[in-house]
Amino acid sequence: MAQNIRRLTVDDYDAIINLWAITGLPYKPNGRDSREMMAKELARDYCAFFGLFEDGRMLAVGIANFDGRRGWINRVAVDPDRRGERLTQEIIAVCEKYLDDQGSVVNCALIEEVNGPSISSFQRAGYVCMPNILYFSKRVSSDS
Repeated sequence: MAQNIRRLTVDDYDAIINLWAITGLPYKPNGRDSREMMAKELARDYCAFFGLFEDGRMLAVGIANFDGRRGWINRVAVDPDRRGERLTQEIIAVCEKYLDDQGSVVNCALIEEVNGPSISSFQRAGYVCMPNILYFSKRVSSDS
């Protein structure tokens, strides 16, 4: 079966949301993860969503953002039936390539500490956990 990775468009919205849902990745369909908000994000020059497909079915997804200083890899998800096949490594690699092309020299990922599989995947990709950093956020709403 042929696999390919490509940059996603708003036409892939339903497949992205479906993959997030089946993997248990929380999302906010009435806020930052709505079709409208995602369309705006996809249109930005410094943001790219990537999907790994096999025979037209999305098996993995990841988002790469460049803030002008650092690269960020977010919302990585892999179909539960295909975990252990190093698909996460492929998504991370394509996100890193995109961020490198943007000029990033430091790439980062935020991972909830209960998400052992993601922690392991990023460690295998050469990322180092910085346990002394605290994450703060200020949100416009609970859907932000």
